[in-house]
Amino acid sequence: MPKLPTLKPKQVLKKLKKLGFIKDHTSGSHIIMYHPVNKKRAVIPYHLKDIPKGTLASLLREADISRDEFIKA
Repeated sequence: MPKLPTLKPKQVLKKLKKLGFIKDHTSGSHIIMYHPVNKKRAVIPYHLKDIPKGTLASLLREADISRDEFIKA
C-alpha cells in the first residue's frame, strides 16, 4: 500500500472532484463534499497548512476511498 502524500486542502478538493464528489456545503473552515452515487461524504479542513497524514487517512476511510484510488486521481 503506497504512502499518502502531503497535500494542501485545495489539492485534496481537486482529487475528490475527480472521483465524483460535489461540494455540499461549508461549515466554518471545513468543506463538506458529497458523492451522489454511494451517498458517502468527506469533510475537508480548509486551512492554509498541509493536511496531516492521519487526518487524510481518516477522511479517505469516511469517504470509502482506497489509498491507491486517491493517489491515481
